[in-house]
Amino acid sequence: MKRLYNIISVLSTTLVLFSCQKVVKVDLNSAAPKVVIEANISDEPGPYTVNVSRSVNFDQTNIFPGVAGATVMLSDDAGNTETLTELSPGVYKTTVLTGTPGRTYTLSVTTGGVTYTAISKMNGPVVIDSINAQKGFFSNRRLMHVYFTDPDTVKNWYKIIETVNDSVQRDIFITSDILREGQQLEEILFTEAEPEDSLTKGDSVTIALQSIDEGVYEYFRMLVPITEGSDPGSTPANPKSNFNNGALGYFNAYSVKRKGLILK
Repeated sequence: MKRLYNIISVLSTTLVLFSCQKVVKVDLNSAAPKVVIEANISDEPGPYTVNVSRSVNFDQTNIFPGVAGATVMLSDDAGNTETLTELSPGVYKTTVLTGTPGRTYTLSVTTGGVTYTAISKMNGPVVIDSINAQKGFFSNRRLMHVYFTDPDTVKNWYKIIETVNDSVQRDIFITSDILREGQQLEEILFTEAEPEDSLTKGDSVTIALQSIDEGVYEYFRMLVPITEGSDPGSTPANPKSNFNNGALGYFNAYSVKRKGLILK
């Protein structure tokens, strides 16, 4: 997956508007930097990390400066609250609070006199039934197939992370149980890997199945066509954040189950 903030650079730049008569150019440096927050909490042991940075203009290097001195607070609907510790400029860490499925978490980041808040519910984990690697219909490239049974009592949204030989793959895999509630689901992980990076015998593969909430699902659903290349005639836009007050990024409270294998 390409970093979201390549997209932010485009957003903070640009648009060249085409018509049959004239071209209108927009100042590439007219957009003010925005606060960017990336945060995750899971039902696995912490600590959990929150990254706070600022977007940059199109003609600047693709390095997003960390925001130092922010007040970052994490709380849940059971009455637990923690103020995170700053490890380095823009990087904040929990020390006490742990993720529990079923609870709803609120993250607030205050910087420059503005507080940015996001809410995310941690849904219950879903067990992976099995995984295997199969050749595709139109090539000999091996792709991972993930099988799991969707609970039929609630709506569910999923994000799948593929790790090959300790390297997390960049592709974004998301799905939901819409029209498939209570069924066994099969997800094929189509990747953008180069041929030389294709799965081969002896590779160690681990699949993490995250149960996410609808807001996080919508964020990544909007991110996928941007990072994978949308219609060249369309205007790139940032995916809708679950933070308020104009912050970019996301807060993801998720539960997770994992399964691994060695390819034969």
